[in-house]
Amino acid sequence: MSDEIKLENGIESGGFIDDFVKEDIAEGGRFAGMQVHTRFPPEPNGYLHIGHCKALTIDFGTAEKFGGICNLRFDDTNPAKEDTEFVDAIQEDIHWLGFDWGDRMFYGSDYFEQTYEYALELIRKGLAYVCELTPEEFREYRGDTSTPARSPWRDRPIEENLDLFERMKNGEFPEGKYTLRAKIDLASGNFNMRDPVLYRIRYIEHHRQGTKWCIFPMYDFAHPIQDALEGITHSLCSLEYEDHRPLYDWVVNNVSIPYHKPRQIEFARLGINYTVMSKRKLRALVEGGYVSGWDDPRMPTLCGLRRRGYTPRSIRNFCERIGVAKVNSTVEYGFLEHCLREDLNLVARRVMGVLRPVKLVITNYPVGKAETFEVENNPNRPEDGTRSVTFSRECWVEAEDFLAEPVPKYKRLYPGGPECRLKGAYLIRCTGYSTDAAGNVCEITAEYDPDSKGGNPADGRKVKGATIHWVDAANAVDSEIRLYDNLFSVEAPDAAENVFEVLNPDSLQVLTGCKVEANLKDAKPGESFQFMRQGYFCVDSRDSAPEHLVFNRSVSLKDSFKLG
Repeated sequence: MSDEIKLENGIESGGFIDDFVKEDIAEGGRFAGMQVHTRFPPEPNGYLHIGHCKALTIDFGTAEKFGGICNLRFDDTNPAKEDTEFVDAIQEDIHWLGFDWGDRMFYGSDYFEQTYEYALELIRKGLAYVCELTPEEFREYRGDTSTPARSPWRDRPIEENLDLFERMKNGEFPEGKYTLRAKIDLASGNFNMRDPVLYRIRYIEHHRQGTKWCIFPMYDFAHPIQDALEGITHSLCSLEYEDHRPLYDWVVNNVSIPYHKPRQIEFARLGINYTVMSKRKLRALVEGGYVSGWDDPRMPTLCGLRRRGYTPRSIRNFCERIGVAKVNSTVEYGFLEHCLREDLNLVARRVMGVLRPVKLVITNYPVGKAETFEVENNPNRPEDGTRSVTFSRECWVEAEDFLAEPVPKYKRLYPGGPECRLKGAYLIRCTGYSTDAAGNVCEITAEYDPDSKGGNPADGRKVKGATIHWVDAANAVDSEIRLYDNLFSVEAPDAAENVFEVLNPDSLQVLTGCKVEANLKDAKPGESFQFMRQGYFCVDSRDSAPEHLVFNRSVSLKDSFKLG
């Protein structure tokens, strides 16, 4: 069987973006004869999450599809919470997903000198001025009608603007004293065109520039300049920047960049139920101790999803299959799980693990005897071969696979109940049980049919009981298993007044004393397995050690998501 996961209904990720690109590179198009060139511009003030992954996939994927290239550019023009920790993590996440930027990694701060010179150019052209209004005052002047008042400093002389702007750069004024504004159209119906701020004063240390600069360009001014300087053909961004596009075009049309002008195309952001995508809220979860860190497996961050056991292919396939749209919508978290389950079903080795163990003693099995069964590792991949699993008189089975008093239609173990299969071993029939002082079942007894090796009776009789997974008690490996659920208890946590009040108290359940087969004693961090009848699990990359194995449940076996 091929490992390829096919897209449902022939959906392609590009959609209208592909149509625009094809139009632009066709003969007579604005970029005819040019190489498609995109960029992914994350701000290094947090870790990438699944929402960024959609943008990342579109940026890099569009370039791949059209034989182009994609730059990685860190948008570090707002240094308040930017850090090299996030720079390193973002690079790791992108590489993990299978994308690469080659030698085209840049920083927005690389262009501070050029951006400053372009600001001077706008001032000299009479297209920018130094303003003394506070943001609150300017909102009053800007108004909400077609005839707002003008800033008292809108017609400040050019030479005075040049002098003040240089003194702003030299650190002569306090924060908030002055801003540099574009002089565009105060009567515009688009408020982004009503003399937007281009520069503000901030006395803060930059993670790369140190204290060299105390004025910083606004994103709407810096970003189009950076795109143009790098030769970007298509600036692909999320839908909230649609109203900013006229300003984007105004900037590249009014500064003398000797290159082509990029085309901005917007697409809808990714929303997923039962989670939040705001980096501010994710940061608050981390800093407030509600999760164990940015890589907590309940977090929608890529490092969290990776630690939980998500694969690069499952995430890329998810982003491909939801496609691109012009309207914001919310995708079911169950579909992300579906993509992971689909991938792991193809590649994950099958093993046996008992989460809530109870001892099973096969009373008619010879004391001291041990034998070995060969079990296939993955029915979907014959090339993965088999593994040896030992069997002896005592095994561990799931507590839920036994009831002292069976309920109707219960087909597992109970005294006098039907024959059940021990997966790949023998048929057994429960004969009794014992309890501890608290009344908890601590041991189950059973007898086996020696002529049913492999789980198949010699006489071909029909087995009415269930097939049960087990672990040989003689060499079982103790482990800790963590079961994860949604971090939030409501579908739309962003709609809550306080997201911390809708956290799911049962989002993490830690099970200790679990038993897994001996083959897992050398499992590597991040390695994924299917625990038969239980789900898909991976070795925790932070806390697991050879002497203390820790497995995270990535996703259950049951798929509740229905493809439409």
